[in-house]
Amino acid sequence: MSGGTKKFSVTIPEHLAETVQERIGKGSFSAYVSEALMRQVERDDLSELIAAAETQHGPVDPARVEAKGALLQTDPGARDDDRTSAA
Repeated sequence: MSGGTKKFSVTIPEHLAETVQERIGKGSFSAYVSEALMRQVERDDLSELIAAAETQHGPVDPARVEAKGALLQTDPGARDDDRTSAA
């Protein structure tokens, strides 16, 4: 992360705070929370990008997504062949 920092006061469930503290030990609770927030912002950005693409190009075909996912489970040579035939 770059730039300055800003202090916030947040309220979270006690059991969640305890779970995080157990995981990080004497580590920085703030750093852990900052990393989690950054991942959520990235997910939000991706969701916005997908929504914009679907607005422009229509919804994603689940069958094509499944087919591409299956390619990831095959050997690398099979994926290379697919790149030239399906776009």
